[in-house]
Amino acid sequence: MKVKLSTAHLCRKGMGKIMNIFSDRMLSLQPSIIREIFKYMGDPAMISFAAGNPAQEAFPTEAISKITADILENNPVAALQYSVSEGFTPLREWIKSDLEKKNIFKPADDDVIITAGAQQVMEVMAKLVCNERETIICEAPSFIGSLNAFRSYRAKLAGIPMDDEGIEPDKLEAALKANPKTAFIYLIPNFQNPTGKCTSLARRKTILQLAEKYKVIIVEDNPYGDLRFAGADIPTLKELDTNNRVIYAGSFSKTLAPGLRVGFMCGRASIVQKAVVCIQASTVHTSILPQMITHKFVTETNYEEHLEKLQLLYKAKCKLMLECLQYLPLSIEFTQPDGGLFIWGTLPGGDMIHFCKKAVENKVAIVPGNAFLVNENEHCNSFRLNFSFPSNEQIEKGVEILSKVAKTMYG
Repeated sequence: MKVKLSTAHLCRKGMGKIMNIFSDRMLSLQPSIIREIFKYMGDPAMISFAAGNPAQEAFPTEAISKITADILENNPVAALQYSVSEGFTPLREWIKSDLEKKNIFKPADDDVIITAGAQQVMEVMAKLVCNERETIICEAPSFIGSLNAFRSYRAKLAGIPMDDEGIEPDKLEAALKANPKTAFIYLIPNFQNPTGKCTSLARRKTILQLAEKYKVIIVEDNPYGDLRFAGADIPTLKELDTNNRVIYAGSFSKTLAPGLRVGFMCGRASIVQKAVVCIQASTVHTSILPQMITHKFVTETNYEEHLEKLQLLYKAKCKLMLECLQYLPLSIEFTQPDGGLFIWGTLPGGDMIHFCKKAVENKVAIVPGNAFLVNENEHCNSFRLNFSFPSNEQIEKGVEILSKVAKTMYG
């Protein structure tokens, strides 16, 4: 007799029952919808507005090819051997220097560790400071990768709504009062994923005041900060922090190449040093060859010029997508980002899941907004669009298809 097993069970040969083999903390954890959408990408006709991928033309492939060849010819053992868990020392020192110029790294108080992208910072912080069922306060909506990292440690998530200036302070304070065992506040202040919103300077100062009042750490996730293409720069929370409450996560995934998996964590030295122990217990250290490639790129090419090219590229792509979206029914609202990779659309009503399914059936992949919900049972009428990855032609064609789908629902 054959037994069909759920993903949470395994039939062990020779035993007369089905046994649960997964830990309690993994039973309710679901695959990332965004990763699942990648399964559609095998269809060459599919236009993807779903991923958070950089533009294909953004990759400095020629420079990376030459750098990699040089490393493997002249320093292969260092690139292929085990190394220190803190990360490749020359890259760490460059990051410290760069962050110090921006007043993000404070030499007297802080330290830096290299991680496997900024995502690993979120996993490490949840492991490091959050006991089971303690609270992590997040923007609502928020990045699914971080939410799943927190859920994997059975954290209690408290989502705080956002307005055009960012997370709402009165509701943040209410959550802090209601959750005295808050491990940390998780925020993406610059061009937030998924909404594209940017937290205002005044709001950042208020958030820091509340963190100090309630003695809570803030984890500031800033993978998109260097991709501002409009408006004036706003100081990071880490820059504004005078009480050493902010742990800062940065990444080269959106500015160099996500496949390198090079990010970093900057903050209070005692926390970063404990994070080293977490990394030793999981990955031992971030892969050294990508770190060496990253270091040579930022020191031997004109990195600032590279960033400026990315900003111009994404400014043009965002402008094009927003112009095309004007042809959708006016009742559908879209954010107007000043940087980053994403636009957030909100339907006036109706069935958002139906809209997303019809889009996929017509060969346009978009991410339903419920993928980013902190409370998975909430209703959501929003969806996320990515403008960085598709070509200009795909943006025009894909939005035209979305417009036709939308007009069948809203006229």
